Amino acid sequence: MAPRTFIRRCAGLTALAISMAAPALVQAQALVPDVQRGQQLVESRCFACHSLDANRAGPALRGVVGRKAGKAEGYFFSEAMAAATHTWTVAGLKAWLTNPEKVVPGQEMNYYLTEARDREDVVAYLASVSKPAQK
Repeated sequence: MAPRTFIRRCAGLTALAISMAAPALVQAQALVPDVQRGQQLVESRCFACHSLDANRAGPALRGVVGRKAGKAEGYFFSEAMAAATHTWTVAGLKAWLTNPEKVVPGQEMNYYLTEARDREDVVAYLASVSKPAQK
């Protein structure tokens, strides 16, 4: 094979490999959680009913990751939420924000996030404010 032909084939194969890998790379980057964006989303979408440290129409959100569902000090939960037996995890919160009714039938939070990226970022932020303070 002539050197020029070999170089052209290598260049063509390299371009093909890059074009095939690019969509997967873009998709993977899109789902890397952005805690700062998650904070902005929580403040703009969740704080109408929740806050970090005070119960409002919804329970306080600080410490939600690792908390028993339906159990937040000083908050009165619906019968369905009070009967829930799971502990909130990152995966559980993503499922909740996708379809709360599927996670806890009869719950009263009629809000969800349609975009996977929004759920990833919101849950990453909630996880970041659920960690015990470092001493």
